[in-house]
Amino acid sequence: MSPLDVETIYTSVRKTGKLLIVHKAVKQGGVGAEIAARVAEDEFQSLEAPIVRLGAPFVPVPFSPVLERLVKIEVDDIVSAAVNLAGQQAHGT
Repeated sequence: MSPLDVETIYTSVRKTGKLLIVHKAVKQGGVGAEIAARVAEDEFQSLEAPIVRLGAPFVPVPFSPVLERLVKIEVDDIVSAAVNLAGQQAHGT
């Protein structure tokens, strides 16, 4: 996670008013949680919608390829989250 270019993230949040975090690690306690915390602390006023995080569920990764697909984030998951987030209106409007 180091170095983490928080200024680039903050600039994006200021520009879009939104933040979608996607990573392969488990969602709980992952790098996405750290990014979300920093944005919430330093750029909360810039957010027009809740922060959205996509990460693996907090379960052991299965050995079976069929079951592994159930815990992996797929392109469709990202597209769906991005479309949903893009459609959210600013707070209070």
